[in-house]
Amino acid sequence: MCPSCFANGCEINEHKNDHDYVIIKNDFPLTNNNSSWIAKQELELLNIVEQCGFGNWTDVARRMQGKSAEECKTHYLQNYIDGQALPDLPKIKETRASLFGCEIIPYMYKLHDVEEPPRFDTNTINAKLLAGYNAARSSFDVNFDNDAELLVCDLEYDEFQPHDNEHELGRALQAALAQAYNNRLKERARRRGIIRKHGLIAFRRVISWIQRYESTITRPIAERLLIFMQLMDGIEFDSLMEGLHYVGELKNRINKLLEFRQNGLKYFHSVPMFQNLSKLRQESERERKQYMNNPEYSWKSLLPDGSASSSIPGSTQRKTAPPLIVKGLPGYEKLSTEEIELCSVARVIPASYLDFKHLLITENKKCGYLRLAQARVLLKIDVNKTRKIYDFLMEKGYITKPPQ
Repeated sequence: MCPSCFANGCEINEHKNDHDYVIIKNDFPLTNNNSSWIAKQELELLNIVEQCGFGNWTDVARRMQGKSAEECKTHYLQNYIDGQALPDLPKIKETRASLFGCEIIPYMYKLHDVEEPPRFDTNTINAKLLAGYNAARSSFDVNFDNDAELLVCDLEYDEFQPHDNEHELGRALQAALAQAYNNRLKERARRRGIIRKHGLIAFRRVISWIQRYESTITRPIAERLLIFMQLMDGIEFDSLMEGLHYVGELKNRINKLLEFRQNGLKYFHSVPMFQNLSKLRQESERERKQYMNNPEYSWKSLLPDGSASSSIPGSTQRKTAPPLIVKGLPGYEKLSTEEIELCSVARVIPASYLDFKHLLITENKKCGYLRLAQARVLLKIDVNKTRKIYDFLMEKGYITKPPQ
C-alpha cells in the first residue's frame, strides 16, 4: 500500500486500517520464489533495458551492480517475456500502436495546399521535366497524341446511305475511328489524372521528395519506381516508398554496425570514442595533405634537384588521384570487402563495377578464357582501371588467362 492510501485509511483485502502494519522499502522481492532480485533492482533493470535495448545484455550487466549478463538475460526472459511471474504486470494488448509506438503514418502532407502552381516558360528544363503539363491551366500544352482529332474531323454522318453496298462496312469503319479517338481522350484524361492525383504539379516538392531517398533507395532506383505510380494511388505508392526507405535505413544501420565490428568494436559504449578518434584522424590527414601539397612545407623540397619533381611548382608530372569514397553509392552493399577496396583505389562506381564484372565473366564463359585486350574493348574505360579489374577477377578465379 502506498503512503497516500495508507494515510487516507484505505483497506485492501483482509487488511483493515486498525491492524498492525510494517513499513517496507523497495528492498523486498516481488516474487514468492525466494528470488534474489529486489524491487529496486527490478525497476533499475527495466530502465536499463529501455536505454540499452533488448538483447544488449553485456551493456546491461555493466550498469547493474552485482549482476552478470547471463543473470540479467535469464531473469528478464523468465519473468517479463516467457512466464510473467511477477504479480500485477499489465497485460498489454498487441496492437499496431503498442508494437510500433504509434500508428504508422506513411507520409506527412498539408490538408490545404496554398502553394502557387509553377508557371514555367515553354521549352525550359523545368517545363520539359513536367512533360509539358501546365499546372496553372490544369492541362498539357501539347496533349497526348495531339493530332488525334484528325481521325474524326472529316467524318460525315450521312456519308454512307442504307442502299449503298458498303453501308455496313462504312458504318463499322466510322465507329472504329470514333472508338480510336475516344481511346485517345481516355489516355489524355488518365495522364492528367496521374499528374493531379500524385501531386506532380508541385515540382519543387517532387525534387525534394526524391532527394529524401538519396542515401537509402538511391535516386536511380527511385526514378525507375515512378512507373508504378500508374498502378496505385498516392498513399499506396508513398507507403511502398517509405517501406523501401525503412529497409534502406536498416541496411545502412547494419553496414555501420559491421564497420564497427571490423574495427574491433564489440560494445556500444566504445562507439563515441571510436567516432571521435576517426574524426581526429580525418582532420589530421587533411592537414597533412595540405602541408604535402605546399612545397614550402614539404620535406621533398629539401632533396637534391630532380629527385622530387612532383613537389616543384609547374611540374607536369601527374598526381595520383585520392581513393574514391564508395560508401553509400549504388551497389555498395553487394560488394565484398576486397571489392570495396578495389573500387575505392580504382575509382570505379560499385554499380558500374558489378556491370563490368558480369560482362567479363559472361565473355569468359563463351570462349573459356579472356584476354586483356578483349576486356579493354568490352569495358571501354581507362586502360589502367581495366587492368586493375582484369587482374582482380583473374586472381579471384572469375576469369582465366588464354592458353600459352
